[in-house]
Amino acid sequence: MSSLYRDSRLYYILGANSLSAIGSGITMITISWLLVTAPGGNTMFGYISIMSTLVMFLCTPFIGHCIDRFSRKTLLLVNEAIGAIAVFVMVYWGFTGHSYETIHYIVLYIAGSFYYLVFYPNIFAFNQEVFAPEHYKSLSGTMEIQGQLTQVIAGAVASFMITIVAVKWILFINMLAYVGAFVLLSFIPYTKQRTKLGKQPFAKQIFEGVHFMKKRKQLFWFLFASYMPFIGVMMTNYLMPVYISDVLKANGSVYGTEGMMYGIGAMLAGIGIPILMKYVKTEVSIVFTMLIYTISITVMVIQPSVYLVYGLAIFKAMGNAGTRVARSVLMMEEVPNEIIGRVDSLFRFVGTGVRVILLIAFTTFVSQIGVMIPFYALSLLLIGATCIGISYVKMQQKEQIHVTNKTVV
Repeated sequence: MSSLYRDSRLYYILGANSLSAIGSGITMITISWLLVTAPGGNTMFGYISIMSTLVMFLCTPFIGHCIDRFSRKTLLLVNEAIGAIAVFVMVYWGFTGHSYETIHYIVLYIAGSFYYLVFYPNIFAFNQEVFAPEHYKSLSGTMEIQGQLTQVIAGAVASFMITIVAVKWILFINMLAYVGAFVLLSFIPYTKQRTKLGKQPFAKQIFEGVHFMKKRKQLFWFLFASYMPFIGVMMTNYLMPVYISDVLKANGSVYGTEGMMYGIGAMLAGIGIPILMKYVKTEVSIVFTMLIYTISITVMVIQPSVYLVYGLAIFKAMGNAGTRVARSVLMMEEVPNEIIGRVDSLFRFVGTGVRVILLIAFTTFVSQIGVMIPFYALSLLLIGATCIGISYVKMQQKEQIHVTNKTVV
C-alpha cells in the first residue's frame, strides 16, 4: 500500500470534504432550482449568478494572497465556521416560524459561492504543502473521487428531498455538515512550512503569480485553455436548470439525477486519469479530457433528450474532472508552493472575468431568445480552447524531437 494511504491527514481531509460538500451541495441544488422555478426566475437567477461571480472576481486575488501568507489550516477552519454561522442564521429563521423569501435564497446562493471560492484553492495549496510530490497524481485522483462521490450523494439526496422536505431541514443538514467538517479539520497535524512573504509592497506580493507566468507564456495559455471545461461547468450551473425546465420540459428530479450521473462520471475520471498519466504525458491527458468534455456539450445541444442528458453527464464529468485532475498535477509539479495560491488565483481571476462576460451575455440571450444560443456559443468556445491545447502538445512534441536530434548529433 502506498504511504499516502497510511497518512491519517488524508482521511481527515477526505472526511471533512465529504461532509461539507454533501451539505452545501444539497443546499445549492435546492436553492438553484427554487430560484429558477420562481416567476421570472430564469432572468433573476442569471443576474444573481452575475452578482456572485462579480464578488468572486473582485475577491480572488486577495484570497490567493491570503492562502500564501497565512496558515492554510486556519483559513480552512475559518471558512467552515463562517459557513456554519451563515446557515445557522437561516436555520433559526425557519425554525422560528418565518417563511423563506427570494432574498433569503439569494443570500444563501452567494454565501455558498463564496464558500467554494475560498475552499477549493486553499485545499489545493494545502495538499501540495503537506504531501510529498510523488503522491500528487494519486492524491489528485483520490480527491476527485471523493469530491464527486459526494456530488453523487448530494444529487441523489437533493432529487429526493427537493419537492418533499422543507427548506429549513435541508439547511439544518448543511449546518451540521459544516460543523462536522470543522471538527475533522481541527484534528489535522500541521506546521506551516512556507517561506514568509516579508515586507514587500502589497501590490508586488499580490501580483507575484502574474510575474511568474509572464516568464512562461506558452504554459499560461495552455493552462488557461484547460480551465475552459471548468468555466463550461460554471456556465451550465446556470444554463442546465433552464435547459431542463424550458427545453426538456422536465422537473427538479431530472436536475438532481443529472447531477448524480455527473458525479459517477467524475469518479471514473478520478480513477482513470492517474492511471492514464502513467503512460502518457500530463499535457496529453489534459487535451484528451478537454476533447471529451467539448464533444459531450456539443452533442447535448444538437440532440436534446432527457436520457441523453443523463448519459452525456457522465462524459461531461469525465472530461471536466479528468482535466482538473491532470491540470492540478501539472501545476503542483511546475509551481513552487510559496506562490501556488497566487498563481492559482491568477487563473481563477481571469476565468472569473470570462464567466462574468459570458453570464451577462447568456442571461440576455436566455431572456430574449432562449437557452440554446448560449449553449451553441459555449460549444464554440470549448472547441477553440481544445485547439489551443492540441497546438501546445504538438509544439512540445516538436521541441522534444528537436532536442533529441540535437543530442544525437
